[in-house]
Amino acid sequence: MSEQTTWRRLLSAVRRTSGAVRRSSGAVRRSRWTRRSLVAAMIALVSVGGAVVGTMLFAHANVAVGPFRAEMSISPSVLGGTEVDLPPLGSLHLDSHDGPLHLTVNLAALDQNRTEALIDDPTAISSAGENAVEDVRDGVIRLGVRTLAIAVLSALVLSALIFRNVRRVAASGVTALLVTGGSLGLAATTLRPDSIAEPRYEGLLVNAPAVVGDARRIADNYGRYSEQLRQIVSNVSRLYTTVSSLPVYEPEANTTRILHVSDLHLSPSAFGLIRTVVQTFEIDAVIDTGDLVDWGSTAETGYASSIPSVGVPYIWVRGNHDSASIQTAVARQRNAIVLDNKVTTVDGLTIAGIGDPEFTPDKNETPAANADDPAQSPLLRAGSQLADTVRAAGKPVDIALVHDPAMAPPLSGVVPLVLAGHRHQREVTLLPAPQPAPSVSPAPAPSAGDEPPVVTRLMVEGSTGGAGLRGLEKEEPTPLSLSVLYFDENRQLKAYDDIQLGGTGQSNVEMQRNVVGAEPEETPSPSSPATPQSEPSR
Repeated sequence: MSEQTTWRRLLSAVRRTSGAVRRSSGAVRRSRWTRRSLVAAMIALVSVGGAVVGTMLFAHANVAVGPFRAEMSISPSVLGGTEVDLPPLGSLHLDSHDGPLHLTVNLAALDQNRTEALIDDPTAISSAGENAVEDVRDGVIRLGVRTLAIAVLSALVLSALIFRNVRRVAASGVTALLVTGGSLGLAATTLRPDSIAEPRYEGLLVNAPAVVGDARRIADNYGRYSEQLRQIVSNVSRLYTTVSSLPVYEPEANTTRILHVSDLHLSPSAFGLIRTVVQTFEIDAVIDTGDLVDWGSTAETGYASSIPSVGVPYIWVRGNHDSASIQTAVARQRNAIVLDNKVTTVDGLTIAGIGDPEFTPDKNETPAANADDPAQSPLLRAGSQLADTVRAAGKPVDIALVHDPAMAPPLSGVVPLVLAGHRHQREVTLLPAPQPAPSVSPAPAPSAGDEPPVVTRLMVEGSTGGAGLRGLEKEEPTPLSLSVLYFDENRQLKAYDDIQLGGTGQSNVEMQRNVVGAEPEETPSPSSPATPQSEPSR
């Protein structure tokens, strides 16, 4: 073999080797970029996954907003926005911001101590309203910082478990910080505060605009009211000082004083006013003829915890806005006596009562009775049931309690006094005497020893809570009404004082003393039992 041939073969081998090396180095370069891309994608996926899991599990905070313990939480979402839950009433949805984060505010729990403070201190109402926006803002900021920290920490923990590499763990933390911080920044920059004026309602809150009325007007009226509430309450004391010496009726030392209230409807001013009248008029017991709350929800049961602050026995019957859970909450109070087709004796007075058979918190009108057959009315049936209980009591009953005046006709001639509420308007009338059952034989002539038939007086109380928020729907607010009843040693009603406060936003106080028998009262002629009218469901 020649030397020339040998060099040719060697050069050919070098070229082949060089090509193989070039091909091998290109493959190595491509493999490195692929691997780095896969690692980066894995880091991003682990970072986002850890941030999402941590946010969903731990991104929540408790904030005190007025009487509520609000729980705020953040969750991933494509559309953003805010949801405010008020179980069991429903929820409202706000188009508050854009971005991948959704804010949920749950107002399920009432803080009993804060609620009692608002009820006891009228000035706390206005301060709570002023601080509510700041409380929510501070809560959202605190929740945002917490969410950012939890997202980064969750991403670090998850990447440490998967990669076991310090550089990759650090990269995951930085990625989670950028993604979460960017999402919070997008929500903050697209914030729309005016969205609260246009919420979307779900559940029972669909009826909220019709029931409550214009929210801005109510807020304005309530602001004026809270400023004058202390003056309203103090005026009651000054008023009593003026009229207590009236010569028309001077209560004896053994007089029993009963305070009749009704339809408090969650009013924050009602129990403060009741306590003032109880102390000033030396009340022996309070009678409440129902509608303590508005919706009968579990969230409203805390309102009954103010009953013990009255300091005297509190006799109560259920209204059409009071549910079974509200009745249970009232019965738990140490000074409360719940009458549901029962009879009790307080300070020598025998009192019977029955709850409203209808529960209609979300309707504008109480279902009308069957015009063709009034006996089918649940209201009349409940009144007849109470009348049977009174007859079977074995002793005279002095007062019968119902919520709706439409329940009263069967009690005519059975008790001398029926107390009711429901209509949010004060009214005192005499019930028509019951019509005797038809008989074939002539009725016997009354003997000298026969007792005269019982004349039944029906006293319908106004709203002691000014109808709650419902009282703010009209230009003229619903007055706050309550009455003091005076009974002598023979358990007979001798006089009553009607007290009326001007209503939400007004500070005028009126009181009228009425002496039973001072003026002739026309006794209605006997008639068939009246058909209950279709009254608004207050």
